[in-house]
Amino acid sequence: MKKLKILFSLLILLPASMMAQQNLPDNFYLEKLSNGLEVLTIEDNTVPLATIEITVKNGAYTESPEYDGLSHLYEHMFFKSNKDYASQEEFLARMNELGISFNGTTSDERVNYFITLSNLKLQEGLEFMNSAIRYPAFLEDEMKNENPVVDGEFQRAESNPVFFLFQDVNKQMWGDNYSRKNTIGDHDIILTATTEKMRTVQNKYYYPNNSIITVAGDVDHNEVLKRVQEVFGDWEASDFDPFKKYPIPEFAPLKENVYVITESENAQTPIAMISYHGPDTRNDIKATYAADVFSFITSQRSSKLQQDLVDSGLAYQVGISYQTLKYVGPITIFLVPNPGKVKEAFQKLDEEINQWASDDYFTDEQLETAKSMLAIQDTYGKEQTSDYVHTVTYWWASASIDYYTNYVDNLNKVTREDIKKYVKKYILNKNHVTGLLLSPAMVEQMEIETLQSYLGK
Repeated sequence: MKKLKILFSLLILLPASMMAQQNLPDNFYLEKLSNGLEVLTIEDNTVPLATIEITVKNGAYTESPEYDGLSHLYEHMFFKSNKDYASQEEFLARMNELGISFNGTTSDERVNYFITLSNLKLQEGLEFMNSAIRYPAFLEDEMKNENPVVDGEFQRAESNPVFFLFQDVNKQMWGDNYSRKNTIGDHDIILTATTEKMRTVQNKYYYPNNSIITVAGDVDHNEVLKRVQEVFGDWEASDFDPFKKYPIPEFAPLKENVYVITESENAQTPIAMISYHGPDTRNDIKATYAADVFSFITSQRSSKLQQDLVDSGLAYQVGISYQTLKYVGPITIFLVPNPGKVKEAFQKLDEEINQWASDDYFTDEQLETAKSMLAIQDTYGKEQTSDYVHTVTYWWASASIDYYTNYVDNLNKVTREDIKKYVKKYILNKNHVTGLLLSPAMVEQMEIETLQSYLGK
């Protein structure tokens, strides 16, 4: 009888729009407040903890060049002073008092902020996150004090010469819209950021109807929903759709093949990247599953790609990856050729690519093994709920929660014909960008004037 009374009280408290449920796992409960804030509860009573995550559809894809990296800086400023905590010291003291573990990340199409704490302190955790998401102070001094932290991220990235290879290839891949794929941002833009610019980001994207709050762990979804309504229910929605008012420009198709050489004194061996514009979740969801399966087919030691390039001694490493996104997911071939056989490795890779759409490039067993590998990876990723929520919210932003919760089922539907269609549509004879990382000594030794002429293209 008590449970019925609680449920009845929730029905009165919450608007009808919150009662809709999708086809989700039994421990998932997805609702929506009247202000548009989505509320996802993932119940898992394994340990007496709760993870609270707020995710916003923001990130590199919303950034014109003059804002390149400010989604990233915004993430850093989330854990600073706000209306309820006058300084970062007060903010950190409150975190210590609540026993909070915290972090945030910025990616192409999402920024997320999360804390983990005792489930007994759920109310305090929600109030803490409410202060940070709705009332940031963006003090100039705190932004300047954050510069060494941002510097550290750039320095860690730049310590790996492959970072510069990625940058050079991506600048060619995305052209004038490079900033919308440059998650780490432009160092100078971040260093010269102003409070006014940060408010602009906030006023464009930081609204409940562009966000989701996820509470995962040893919690009850009815209690979560009630508490979220109490804390976030008066967060005012925007009167516009951010992506209609500030539309994301479409990425222009590559008009020709492009070849670039990245030189770095720190390069120890040649490393190559070949990148294509791939499918996205707005226009070709089916191909995104085929892309994942094909990448895992070619990663198997028994695959023709691995045997012809790695086992033959032409390369130390070769692999294909695809990043699922709402706005053009890149397909990337990563190749570490034998330094003495660079031309031969590229030639063999070209031969392989030309066979990818053939009927016999892979076996039925390799196809099924790839699906199994992906399913195992998916299961392994769910072992720790406090980490698993980040995966769920990634898909919320770049596809949908349904996309992810039905991911394995849709992988299992992928056929040989689906993969052939994907390869023909996005890779075979399609324009791409090829980059090769070399040290100046390698360039001289290999007598390279241009990569295109060296490879005979």
